[in-house]
Amino acid sequence: MTITQQKKTELIKEHGRGASDTGSPEAQIAVLSERINALQGHFKSNHKDHASRRGLLMLVGRRNRLLRYLARTNRASYLELIKKLGLRK
Repeated sequence: MTITQQKKTELIKEHGRGASDTGSPEAQIAVLSERINALQGHFKSNHKDHASRRGLLMLVGRRNRLLRYLARTNRASYLELIKKLGLRK
């Protein structure tokens, strides 16, 4: 359900602006996307887990807010990120 610290640092290195840049929207969106994907697998076998589903919806909302912010402030970075993560069609 959760991602490991090693996976998180790999995502930050790959998508962040620097190796230890945890605050950039790109890094935050990448980490949130990984957590969302992990939770979606959890719901395949635990479809009645409504408390975790609420947490999932909160993560999706946070990611959407960050994506809107990134699209508004840095359009090129936004387009590159959604292409890398496969978020939009």
